[in-house]
Amino acid sequence: MKGLVKILAGAVCIYAAYCVLLFLVQRQVIFPRYLIPTPPAPDYNALGVEPLWLETSFGKVEAWYLPPKSAKEPYPAVIFGHGNGELIDYWPRELGRFASMGVGLLLVEYPGYGRSAGSPSQASISETFTLAYDKLVARKGVDPARILLFGRSLGGGAVCDLALKRPSAAIILMSAFKSVQGFAVRYLAPALLIRDPFDNLAAVRRYGGPVLVIHGNADEVVPFEHGQALHAAARNGKMIVYEAGHNDCPPDWAGFWRDVEGFLRAVGLL
Repeated sequence: MKGLVKILAGAVCIYAAYCVLLFLVQRQVIFPRYLIPTPPAPDYNALGVEPLWLETSFGKVEAWYLPPKSAKEPYPAVIFGHGNGELIDYWPRELGRFASMGVGLLLVEYPGYGRSAGSPSQASISETFTLAYDKLVARKGVDPARILLFGRSLGGGAVCDLALKRPSAAIILMSAFKSVQGFAVRYLAPALLIRDPFDNLAAVRRYGGPVLVIHGNADEVVPFEHGQALHAAARNGKMIVYEAGHNDCPPDWAGFWRDVEGFLRAVGLL
């Protein structure tokens, strides 16, 4: 009996130590910024972007604004949050189609990523995106009533958090998760250990505007059922499913833009 008690006590101690380790390293897993080489500042004119520096409580965070190529004022604008293994540097060309459609585009970096100060967390990302939103809607030419929030993967958490704090006309969630806490079971850990929950499911349930969920049916990082759950939770939701995984979603950018433009027209943003 004593031997069994010792074994159980040892197992409890090992599990407790594992949980402590997981608590300490989880932000390195969720925000793998150290694995992403920091590129030098680009030629902003060549990219057609205007660099903005957001003055947060923890330092300056970079954002890039792509104005619409041709639009009648006031025009709609989109705030984009990228994945956890990316930088804003990766997106001006892929998302430049927004400018061609007469939509302004604001790419917001995460604290501690790239050339930006601070450390990433839900709180610091929330502060950054809220500040970015306020700067965008105060910009001449932008229609505050037609702000689209667009998040890919981790960016879904950033824009869902923002949707609870500021008004928007619609949300697009691509390859987004229900919540970070939903992944705790993968690591055999209690959800209460999660420091940055990013509860997208709760945010979508509270959101009254249109929500477009885009997800790959073979997503190996954020399982397809996360997208299905987000769609089911939306009061005014639409779902588009691609034959794709996580990092190859969308598999066809031309088809993606047809789908996005159709959604924007359907909800009155174009």
